[in-house]
Formats: sequence, C-alpha cells, structure tokens
Amino acid sequence: MVYIRSIIFNIFFYSGLVVTFIVALPTLILPSKYALFFGRLLGNYVIFILNIILKTKVEFKNLEKIPKENFFVASAHQSMFETFVLQTIIKNPMFIIKKELLKIPLFGRYLKKIGCIEITRNTTTKDNLGFFDKVKEVVLKNQRPLIIFPQGTRLKFNERLPLKKGVGRIYEILNILCLPIVHDSGKVWPKKSFLKYPGKITISLLDPIKPGLDKEIFVKLLEKNIYDEINKLS
Repeated sequence: MVYIRSIIFNIFFYSGLVVTFIVALPTLILPSKYALFFGRLLGNYVIFILNIILKTKVEFKNLEKIPKENFFVASAHQSMFETFVLQTIIKNPMFIIKKELLKIPLFGRYLKKIGCIEITRNTTTKDNLGFFDKVKEVVLKNQRPLIIFPQGTRLKFNERLPLKKGVGRIYEILNILCLPIVHDSGKVWPKKSFLKYPGKITISLLDPIKPGLDKEIFVKLLEKNIYDEINKLS
C-alpha cells in the first residue's frame, strides 16, 4: 500500500510542479511578487496532496513566534518538503541555494526571479569570497526573510551533524533576529527515497534568537535548540 500511494503521490507532485511552472511563465517578466505567489501555491498544493494521497497531516506550532520585524530563518533540513511548505508561513522568503540548481531548465529561472542567493559549496571561489557581503546587501535591501538550512544538506530524521559555521557569519553580518524552525518531515518524506509514508509532519517554530551574541555562541545555541526540539518530535 505504501508503494502504491508513493507512486500516486510522486505522479501528482511532479505533475503539479510542471503545470505550475508552465502556468507561471508570465511571472518571469513580471515583478517577483507574482512568482512568489506561485511558490506559496505550490506549498499549499504539497500540503493538500500529502493529506489526500498519503493521509499525512501537517501541523504548525507556535506561528505567533514569527517576528514582526526583519528576521532570517534557520531551518532543519530533511527533505524537499520544507523548501515548498515554509513558503506558506514565511511571507516572500529568499533562499540560499546551491549554484548548480540555477542550471536546471526553467526551475533555475524561477529561483533567480524570487531573489535566491547562490553559493558554490565545498570550494573557495572568487564569488564565494564576497558571498556574505552579498547576503547582507540583498537581505537588508529587500527587507524579505532569508531562509537557510544550517545543516548544509538534507539529513535523515535521526542524524545529528554539527551546524555549518557559515550560519554564525550570516547571523553576525545581518544583525537581525534568527527564527529557528524544526520539523520531522524526514519520517514521512525521507531524503533520496522514492517511498513516502503516512503519518503527521509537525513544524515547530522556536523562540527567536536576538542579535548581538558572539557568532560561535550563537551557533552552539542554535544547534542545541534545533536538536532538542527534534528529539521532542521523535
């Protein structure tokens, strides 16, 4: 039954992506707010098909913790799920993405349109040397929330790797609130797995971390808060 539901889910998921990309083509020459609308639409579509096909409900906890002032999001990363669904609760977000994603036909165009900031991972390049300055300039200029995944890659639900030090540098240069977000999407939608499972995905917003801490202390605090909350969801 899980295998059959997974086949149906994947058909609807990828078909939905293709249809949305085609319908949204005019947004590539319109202001970015229109492309962002389709991002939110896809996030709600994912929640819908998870519920209808997999019988998986998505629960949001502590939405009142979303700051009214400028902030960035540091989210756990376990699957493709959160890259879509976080757009339903975080208004007009930007993402830090792997540079190679921009090479994907059409999809890469949409990523650039919504203002994603690319980075070449695991290497030192001329572009990367000015990366943090670019993050500061883009985020503070646009006054839109930045979503980052400080674990650096998708992890299995039970993996506990140290956070990347870059999140501390971003916290330091932006000097704004950090909103940690934790979830257990990996239990339903494991990374690099065809199979998707029924159940419930909980997305929990934690207390924002105020600016001004030493960046190393911030990284340790963020890591503790994220993994403590994931342990509660186990």
